[in-house]
Amino acid sequence: QVQLVESGGGLVQAGDSLRLSCAASGRTFSTYGMGWFRQAPGKEREFVAAISWRGRTTYYADSVKGRFTISRDNAKNTVHLQMNSLKPEDTAVYYCAASPLVAVPTSEGGYAYWGQGTQVTVSS
Repeated sequence: QVQLVESGGGLVQAGDSLRLSCAASGRTFSTYGMGWFRQAPGKEREFVAAISWRGRTTYYADSVKGRFTISRDNAKNTVHLQMNSLKPEDTAVYYCAASPLVAVPTSEGGYAYWGQGTQVTVSS
């Protein structure tokens, strides 16, 4: 049982940066793998990044590799997504999710808890 709340979205220009945050409460946060997903209008929700429960393993979608960085602070029950060099194609609602699996997944099916989403809009 985990509750997740995202924040930090907004409207920016191409090339700008944003830092998304996800605050968790409920069950022991440090035992959950965490992921970020995004959904653009008319598109399926897609994987963006994931981090293991200890923070020692990370995964990134090819489309964001080298630009986005996922991190977590278990003492503060937070996970972040630092997004640099933003592109218009990054425009989407971004969702934070938590997984109880022993290995952090990169697909939706592996995540049990989801936040409400935060809008990121990147103009050209």
